[in-house]
Amino acid sequence: MEKGRKTVTKKHWYSDFWQKGKMDIGFFALVCILLTAGLLMLFSASYAYALAYFGDSYHFIKRQLIFAIVGFGFMLLASKINYRVYRKFAWVIYVVSAAMLVFLLIMPPMLEGATQKRWLVIGSFSFQPSEIAKFAIILLFSHLITQNYKAMTGFKFSVLILGGLLAFICGLVVVETHLSATILIFCIGVCLMIVGGLKGRYIGFGAGAGALGVGLIITTGVVGYGGDRFKYWLDPWADAQGKGYQTIQSLLAIGSGGLFGRGFGLSRQKHLWVPEPHNDFIFSIVCEELGLIGAMVIIILFCALVWRGFSIAMKAPDKFGSLMAVGLTFQVGLQAILNILVVTNTIPNTGISLPFFSYGGTALVLLLTQMGIVLSISRSINAKQ
Repeated sequence: MEKGRKTVTKKHWYSDFWQKGKMDIGFFALVCILLTAGLLMLFSASYAYALAYFGDSYHFIKRQLIFAIVGFGFMLLASKINYRVYRKFAWVIYVVSAAMLVFLLIMPPMLEGATQKRWLVIGSFSFQPSEIAKFAIILLFSHLITQNYKAMTGFKFSVLILGGLLAFICGLVVVETHLSATILIFCIGVCLMIVGGLKGRYIGFGAGAGALGVGLIITTGVVGYGGDRFKYWLDPWADAQGKGYQTIQSLLAIGSGGLFGRGFGLSRQKHLWVPEPHNDFIFSIVCEELGLIGAMVIIILFCALVWRGFSIAMKAPDKFGSLMAVGLTFQVGLQAILNILVVTNTIPNTGISLPFFSYGGTALVLLLTQMGIVLSISRSINAKQ
């Protein structure tokens, strides 16, 4: 070889596809603990309802366990894929999620007996396109803010362009009468805009516009809430056998749990008192069986997951990875907070699930895959070191 001549190593297409480095064990452990706790509580909360309506106590847990295994596999796979690859599909995923939402609007409800256009049914599978829309906003905003970071201080890009993209998706979701998903997507988008450098005066304007929008949506009855929803939130006993029934039964479950709970599997309210205890109101069964102490442990685990996810975001080697980690972690934390506030009647019932705990196979697979992306970002930190 001639002196001073550099050797050129051939670079394969897959060299940048796989993410090197070790994953964040703390974040991975917290996901595994929450997933395990969620499966155990789902079985405990659901077996009476499953036996009564399906003749099989294991109806829900069998399905959820299969999706948990599939989701865990996707999480490990996603943790090995270089998270930067997803940037190439940011616009595609946004357009596809929007197209699915539009499709739902022009089609009649696809689930038997449903009155809300939230579910897309493909064969034996059903899922909510709003779940994909959450990820679409996180991915697209992370991509655009990284690409136009200096423009975030201007009104045109930060408010007109990003605000328009966010408003379009939120508008489609809210027309499906899915207020909780609308609030989640809006808050995720605003969070990323703030982290991305949105000016303070625009933050105040956006917060005011968002609050006004939610108020108008609810008071005008666009999502089927109307003023009655606030009335029965403030006084659920005003219609104890109707619109306030679920809230009352949830509060009775929480109160009867006391400090240490009745014990795992010993809930009384799950025996057809709390409607569908395996879904949005599963946290009330957690409180009844595990008590205040157990409920606080679950809350601390969620807080630890968010803290660890934000720590990964702060150490990420690039802005895109940092924004992705913030968005994906913030989504889990905010959804957990809103669910607990609803179950305890701190805010009106909007119908929002508890991550890792509430029944929903495709939602669990998507959640675990997104946690895998955060783990991929954590691998890039260790690879850099």
